[in-house]
Amino acid sequence: MAGERLEDPLLGEGKGERDLEEIKSLEQFVKEIVKEKKKLWYLAGPAIFTSLAQYSLGATTQVFAGQLPTLEFDAVSTENMVIAGLAFGIMLGMGSALETLCGQAFGAKQLHMLGVYMQRSWVILTAMCVCLLPIYLFASPLLQLLNQDKKISMLAGKFSLYMIPQLFAYGFNFPIQKFLQAQSKVMTMAIVSAVAMVFHIFLSWLLMVHFKLGLVGAAASLNLAWWIVVLGQFAYIAMGYCPGAWTGFSWGAFRDLGAFAKISIGSAIMMCLEYWFYMFLILIVGQLKNAEVAVAAVSICDNLFGWVLMVFLGFNAAISVRISNELGAGRPRAAKFSILVVVMSSVLLGLFFFTLVLVMKDVYGVPFTNSPKVIHVVADLAVVFAFALLLNSVQPVLTGVAVGAGWQWLVAYINLGCYYVVGIPTGYLLAIKCDLGVKGMWTGMLTGVGLQTLILTGITLGTNWNKEAKHADLRIKKWGGSAIEQK
Repeated sequence: MAGERLEDPLLGEGKGERDLEEIKSLEQFVKEIVKEKKKLWYLAGPAIFTSLAQYSLGATTQVFAGQLPTLEFDAVSTENMVIAGLAFGIMLGMGSALETLCGQAFGAKQLHMLGVYMQRSWVILTAMCVCLLPIYLFASPLLQLLNQDKKISMLAGKFSLYMIPQLFAYGFNFPIQKFLQAQSKVMTMAIVSAVAMVFHIFLSWLLMVHFKLGLVGAAASLNLAWWIVVLGQFAYIAMGYCPGAWTGFSWGAFRDLGAFAKISIGSAIMMCLEYWFYMFLILIVGQLKNAEVAVAAVSICDNLFGWVLMVFLGFNAAISVRISNELGAGRPRAAKFSILVVVMSSVLLGLFFFTLVLVMKDVYGVPFTNSPKVIHVVADLAVVFAFALLLNSVQPVLTGVAVGAGWQWLVAYINLGCYYVVGIPTGYLLAIKCDLGVKGMWTGMLTGVGLQTLILTGITLGTNWNKEAKHADLRIKKWGGSAIEQK
């Protein structure tokens, strides 16, 4: 199986095939762009839907929780945003290590490695779930330590105990997703996520509205939805729809765990430094004058930002797969062309959202609030919010390039400098010291994201992709050792 050459709609015949030819005419350039766009949307379309569907699971729970007493609604929102949000970021980050390893192994047609990689990731992420358990078990005192209301903290802590099954679902879900993504099985992920979302909406209504089970109903529905995602995807794999990549459970999953954990932790740090950046900036809002209005305005923008970001995370997944597959196949020129096409596509989409926010600046906050003061603050934020959407149309794509190439630790250092040395201090100074309020906070965020985007752009442009293709080949041989021994 290791030497088998298989047809693939995105790669062609496998490792050793010719790289993209040098483009010498406009006609050839347009032809190659159309071809690459088909490959891109073949991956990005279902990936975007999957991101939106899974993001909607928590959002749907909060919508139905709006039917509960205010205190219970606040408890659900707090657990979903803080406790589950923290776990989600860590699990997603650690699982993202497989985007590099599985993607490059698939590009090299070393399919037998993928299943072992996924199982190793399960072992490491399950161990991390156990390490995160104290956050769920002691959520109440932790939330009070963050100056949250005592009543909300106590109830959110109780809800956190109910949500422990979701934590372990995260640990299994993300390795499975990266395993499937590397093989371009994105439509399967989309279908399973759609089924889980429909089930979740029905069960949430049944348990929370019809039977009025409150927090217990919310937890049962959300936990079951996430495990439907996990079990549905694994059933697809176990039934033999990933031939060669899944050959059953293997003791090889317990080998090289230390080295494998290192790249997983690098991915987690890269992702969490970015995720926590937004959490820290939200904390600044609580120190502003008229904090109630400021928090409401930022929450509206943050909600919209989250939905739009899911679209660009679809591009992130697509370019990560394309880069890792092409580098694994020894096609550096094709990898560079993929980056060009996906950046062009995401920038055009970013410009669309940028224009939409500016055109609708006086009304895009209306569906979320009846307060004229909040609507006014949201409208006042339109320009900086629009630029935030534009910058974040490019930034996730460049992060996807980094993941596909295996630069997780490099990006982690860049995030640390751009976000925590530049972005947060700038946001604090503008918001608090210069009395620019919410607009100052968002400007600080833009400073950090903008600097990170410039640095990643420079690194991407200056990269020797022929050298990266050789690194990918060495990485496959290094990480495939134990897998090969199992054959």
